[in-house]
Amino acid sequence: MKIKIILFSLLLAVNIGFAQKKKDPKSIIDRDVSISKYHSLDDLQSMKKGELLVLYRERIQSIVKILPYIAFATKPGVTMSTLGIPDNNDNKKTLVKQHKASDEFLENTLDFQSVILPYSDTDKLIAAILFYEETLKSLHEYNDFN
Repeated sequence: MKIKIILFSLLLAVNIGFAQKKKDPKSIIDRDVSISKYHSLDDLQSMKKGELLVLYRERIQSIVKILPYIAFATKPGVTMSTLGIPDNNDNKKTLVKQHKASDEFLENTLDFQSVILPYSDTDKLIAAILFYEETLKSLHEYNDFN
């Protein structure tokens, strides 16, 4: 009987601890947005097409997850609260809805690209990757214009 009481008390304490834990505010830009390395033309020309396809898709993901929000931030970690936007339920729902829409768009885009992109010309694929990387670099310099 004592064991049941101890287990029940422990379970209750754990549940109360989790119930009291407040959720961290959601970042406007997803925290998983990043690319590991920028490449030179020589780097890309030495890669196989399969590697280039992976890089292309990664850069598309980063751009789609950052570009719509540059009026607020260009890096993950900025929340509505840090921008002075009220962190109320309506605004939270709107942000969640926007992230879901972006995720759905990105999923459809990546599905399309997985089928069609392998038919692309390798030189054009390399040019697009370089362009996307320059775009991402310029997003990091965007704050210099403020």
